[in-house]
Amino acid sequence: MNLPPGITSILLLIASNVFMTFAWYGHLKHVNDRSWLWAALVSWGIALFEYLLQVPANRIGSSVYSLAQLKIIQEVITLSLFIPFAVFYMHQPFKLDYVWAGLCLTGAVYFMFR
Repeated sequence: MNLPPGITSILLLIASNVFMTFAWYGHLKHVNDRSWLWAALVSWGIALFEYLLQVPANRIGSSVYSLAQLKIIQEVITLSLFIPFAVFYMHQPFKLDYVWAGLCLTGAVYFMFR
């Protein structure tokens, strides 16, 4: 399947963000009883997969999006994945602040893509 570069970039960024979220926050649930050094090493191992997807995503995406647009896409994806991760995986309470943050990002998307 040969997808347009903009779609390929976004799909790679989504996959990259799944790894990023687990690398950054998953250790709080799974290796919280271990030393910070162990948690950092585990996180770096997970983050390797993030970078293996994120770097090509940005290289491909830069052919159709500006640098600022790529950054905003990244932030929207990050928040879109982080909220379900926090609520369902980490068992954190849903906060109305997530909605407000999403609305602010909607405004950021508007201004970056107008």
